[in-house]
Amino acid sequence: MKDSRDTGSMAVEIVILVPVLVMIMVLVVAFGRYVTAEGDIQALSREAVRAATLERDQVSARAAAQAAATAMTPDTLDCDPVTVSGAFQPGGTVTVGVDCQVSWANLGLIGLTGSAGVHADSTAPLDTYRRMD
Repeated sequence: MKDSRDTGSMAVEIVILVPVLVMIMVLVVAFGRYVTAEGDIQALSREAVRAATLERDQVSARAAAQAAATAMTPDTLDCDPVTVSGAFQPGGTVTVGVDCQVSWANLGLIGLTGSAGVHADSTAPLDTYRRMD
């Protein structure tokens, strides 16, 4: 025999569980966006520092790093200009820093609005026997 108190309990469970599952899916999407952006920015900083180390002076290195970073920046990120630092001399090292914002657009369902900042640095050595201008 069926208990009359159980009537409709499955519908109530589904009404409660479906929104919770949708919010968990949105959180997974947000986490995926952040992790993907972090990987993109790390690759971007590696390519920018590689471009900078191929130049012969610091001004050209900064321009090459910015050009490489701009060319590789995905449309989903909003990045500041790169920072180039270090001793630009034979045997020295050059460091390129990249700061970007990951947008939480379309994820407002669970209260995520705005964006999150992501930062990456890459350092590369300059050749000891290279000629500098």
